[in-house]
Amino acid sequence: MGISHTKDTKVGNEFVRGVSGGERKRVSIIETLATRASVFCWDNSTRGLDASTALEYTKAIRAITDIFGLASIITLYQAGNGIYSQFDKVLVLDEGKQIYYGPRKEAKPFMESLGFICADGANVADFLTGVTVPSERMIKPEFEKSFPRTAEDIKQCYAKSSIKTSMESEFNYPTTDEAKTNTEDFRISVSHEKHKSLPKKSPLTISFTTQVRAAVIRQYQILWGDKASFIIKQVATIMQALIAGSLFYNAPNNSAGLFSKSGALFFALLYNSLLAMSEVTESFSGRPVLAKHKSFALYHPAAFCIAQITADIPVLLCQVSAFSIILYFMVGLKMDAAAFFTFWVIVFATAMAMTALFRSVGAAFTTFDGASKVSGFLIAALIMYTGYMIQKPQMHPWFVWIYWIDPLAYGFSAILANEFKNTIIPCVGINLIPNGPGYADAAFQACSGVGGATAGATSLTGEQYLASLSYSADDIWRNFGILWAWWVLFVAITIIATNGWKSQSGNSGFLLIPREKAKQTKHLTQDEETQAVRKVDPPTSSGSSETRVEEELIRNTSVFTWKNITYTVKTPSGDRVLLDNVQGWVKPGMLGALMGSSGAGKTTLLDVLAQRKTDGTIRGSILVDGRPLSVSFQRSAGYCEQLDVHEPLTTVREALEFSALLRQPRTTPREKKLQYVDTIIDLLEMHDIENTLIGTTSAGLSVEQRKRLTIGVELVSKPSILIFLDEPTSGLDGQAAFNIVRFLRKLADVGQAVLVTIHQPSAQLFLQFDSLLLLAKGGKTVYFGDIGENASTIKEYFARYDAPCPPDANPAEHMIDVVSGSLSLGKDWNQVWLDSPEHEHTVKELDHIIADAAAKEPGTKEDGFEFAMPLWDQIKLVCARANLSMWRNTDYVNNKMALHIGSALFNGFSFWQIGNSVGDLQLRLFTVFNFIFVAPGVIAQLQPLFLDRRDIYETREKKSKMYSWIAFVTGLIVSELPYLVVCAVLYFVCWYYTVGFPNDSGKAASVLFVMVMYEFVYTGIGQFVAAYAPNAVFAALVNPLIIGTLVSFCGVLVPYAQIQPFWRYWMYYLNPFNYLMGSLLVFTTYSEPVRCKEREFAIFDTPGANQTCGEYLQGYMQGMGAMSNLTNPDATSGCKVCVYRTGADYLATINLPKYYYGWRDAAIVALFAVSSYAMVYLLMKLRTKATKTAS
Repeated sequence: MGISHTKDTKVGNEFVRGVSGGERKRVSIIETLATRASVFCWDNSTRGLDASTALEYTKAIRAITDIFGLASIITLYQAGNGIYSQFDKVLVLDEGKQIYYGPRKEAKPFMESLGFICADGANVADFLTGVTVPSERMIKPEFEKSFPRTAEDIKQCYAKSSIKTSMESEFNYPTTDEAKTNTEDFRISVSHEKHKSLPKKSPLTISFTTQVRAAVIRQYQILWGDKASFIIKQVATIMQALIAGSLFYNAPNNSAGLFSKSGALFFALLYNSLLAMSEVTESFSGRPVLAKHKSFALYHPAAFCIAQITADIPVLLCQVSAFSIILYFMVGLKMDAAAFFTFWVIVFATAMAMTALFRSVGAAFTTFDGASKVSGFLIAALIMYTGYMIQKPQMHPWFVWIYWIDPLAYGFSAILANEFKNTIIPCVGINLIPNGPGYADAAFQACSGVGGATAGATSLTGEQYLASLSYSADDIWRNFGILWAWWVLFVAITIIATNGWKSQSGNSGFLLIPREKAKQTKHLTQDEETQAVRKVDPPTSSGSSETRVEEELIRNTSVFTWKNITYTVKTPSGDRVLLDNVQGWVKPGMLGALMGSSGAGKTTLLDVLAQRKTDGTIRGSILVDGRPLSVSFQRSAGYCEQLDVHEPLTTVREALEFSALLRQPRTTPREKKLQYVDTIIDLLEMHDIENTLIGTTSAGLSVEQRKRLTIGVELVSKPSILIFLDEPTSGLDGQAAFNIVRFLRKLADVGQAVLVTIHQPSAQLFLQFDSLLLLAKGGKTVYFGDIGENASTIKEYFARYDAPCPPDANPAEHMIDVVSGSLSLGKDWNQVWLDSPEHEHTVKELDHIIADAAAKEPGTKEDGFEFAMPLWDQIKLVCARANLSMWRNTDYVNNKMALHIGSALFNGFSFWQIGNSVGDLQLRLFTVFNFIFVAPGVIAQLQPLFLDRRDIYETREKKSKMYSWIAFVTGLIVSELPYLVVCAVLYFVCWYYTVGFPNDSGKAASVLFVMVMYEFVYTGIGQFVAAYAPNAVFAALVNPLIIGTLVSFCGVLVPYAQIQPFWRYWMYYLNPFNYLMGSLLVFTTYSEPVRCKEREFAIFDTPGANQTCGEYLQGYMQGMGAMSNLTNPDATSGCKVCVYRTGADYLATINLPKYYYGWRDAAIVALFAVSSYAMVYLLMKLRTKATKTAS
């Protein structure tokens, strides 16, 4: 296949740089051949290959079919006669009807016998498929009245033929003795090849362990191929461990350290769980390949799942070990080897279980939106019912079952018990009443606010504390076993779900019509082969209408030249030259072809000429009218990408109008721009699909329709210099390819300059072009000049150097064969060209063209603007499109709203009608804290959408200078805003009154305002990560680092007073979550009275026989106990003290001493909303590279 040089290169895709399109196709072919199948079905496998490689591929299939006795079924587009001659039989379909099936040699005579004419040199395959197309078929004069006009007519003629009778007789072959013997021999041979451990009916060949081994190797190759994501995961883990360790640094072994240690242990599980969420994104990124491998029976899905786990283990071990060692010893947890290794192994088991959980969620859903919605809700539910936010005894009966099915709860219970068993916990500070000068006698003090403490006691055992939480040290290893049981269950779910994955390739066939356009559009269905071939002449092809369209098309008067273009890129092995001194020109009215074998540098040259390269070094000169390229060149030249990248949720007309409004000069009235769109729709015959959505490759426009749209998007911009097209006929059948080239010829005929890279052109297509630039491997020129009448000029050139073109050969295929195929004669054709008189003439002519053009007035007027439209107009148009796309993206919007409603109701009913006790103050804190966790699920959903839109922008719209990156970012931000407001309102309504917060309308409105601002804050955070991230998986790995850090320093896991000074005076104040928590807590808690439950009172006696509690505590109540509430001041024993009087007293302990702090913090949250969106702009700017220019 000739791709040995790419063995260490990434395969790549539309957005990840890898091998060329033709080379990627050959990778697919080799992968299919490697399956050693007995029946091969090849669906248009030569798409994107040059003619020579396509022929070599077909010959290879022919050879293995003969040698191994295989059955090969191949569908082909634009098959040359060399390819066509390799087949035994031909099946011709039209509109689902079989109009011919029989020997290849008899197909052409059969159609000719019906009155059709096959022109000399024409592709027989195109002739057979064109017999039902009025614009293509040619009829013998004597058959004008009698020839079959429709597919049904030809089908009836075929039914009466002897060919059909002969074919039907072959259908009986499977029932013959010979066939039965051959089948049995085949069965036996297959069973001998199959590993003995496999079931007889299994389609697999190798043993399960070999499958796993191969899948593990592949998994590590994938990990290493995306080193950036792998490294960020490990670096982020170490950074987060250092941050968390310093946050909880050296937590004391007394009551003051209980909350800190619990927070550190909770965080150890929380961070690894957030990191595991990236498995949902990763599950979808590799799914199409795995579905294909499953259909090939390369391995069982279970082998893939086990391979993933096997690859996970060392990665997770490194991740958990680094995190655990740093966090454990920085926090100062129990200094005991057994305790540390117990902690480490439980955190590892929990990480494995959570990774398996999110992987099973990803595997179980067919759409990413559905999976992200469930994963977002899951993480919120599992975190809430870990036992940290709501302690086990405080859980309401309707949701307590979640605790029992929560892997995090088992992990948290085990590591908490591991830390506190066999310990003594003294009460200190606020937890010891009374406390301070004059109150040193433990006999007259008591613990307050510490679960498990008994009346009159100043300390408690770890076992008492654990018992107050319904935990027991005896359950540590039970919980460890349960974690692995969950892991087994989640792996089993993943295997079952993965086994049900289906390839997406068979799901196309529907044109998508937006709701508001449904009445204007006929309901159409189609398949991939549905092309724009009209069975009747289109209305626009009448003489007068055709003339009108041509008159309205813009004329080009500029000459485009390039001279001595050399393009070099850096590789690990040194500099690599991709283009080597290439030169040429395109004049107005000229249709130029750019050809060469796969990997010769055709697309690279087009990118260099169009100023679309952002790396590498370009040498040489690229001129328009003999002058350097202007700032407006990229928008003044049309460029049609090989891959048709479009916004899927806009209609065809909307896409055309968007391009016209943004790329035509600002001096052109809007009405004129839209009128020109109608002209292009007429030209490209797109009236029937103008109101249908573009969609995706699996549902939406067909390949050919997308290609016409790509051309249309460039044409409506009225390119004033020339139009570049990269492989516009790739993937189309002969008729559709001819249609596209016919359009291009029409453009050239009215004065446009057009330069086209093209693969496998038929003789008929090739002759439509005026000139040819032919490249060999390494971007070396082999020929540049006119093609000539019937390709006479180029035939004469090659004949002169001992490579004559046979009379019946396609000259385009012949040239590729001569330059890089079997007919190369061992010559260096680049050197032949450099030594030829044609080359000498080209150099002189090029210099003359440049000098002549430079001496004249330029053909195009330079307006001096980088973009056609002012920034404000760009923003309006881009925002309008983004809003419309968002409105149509019902899955995304519904999932966002469902996640908010579900999370809010869950939060509300979990913290149902919170009371006014001391313990309830903690619940108020945690229900507000839980609101933060709506962010990870929504961010995980919005980032892939942002990245998809960014890929469209960077791949096409940025390079054509359609609009600025500022407009792009503004559009994505503005389109989210109304839905974020609605989501905040929905969350507020479902949550605020359910948890029993104040009914005061002022406070409720204040809370709603802050919630809306928070929606903006976290959306901005998610978008600025996505703005710079290379892919969705990378973004999903960065999220836990950012969210984890913000959660750590918001004053919940560690109260303000206990945060280390290093962090307290900058990180705490730079954290938007801190101000979110502060404002919400002030508005909901500040004025609320606190009433201790009986077990929350500190109960103790006075030292004097007749001393009252009020007298004994007078000094304390005026000092450290100023916030406390003595309920029985006149009693002489059994003094009962509640640690707080109102919510204000509690808030003072967490750095919220005054009510105005609520509004101060609300205003700061609003500022953070602005700054987080500003970060989106900043990071998008940093990512946006300038394109390379020739020097």
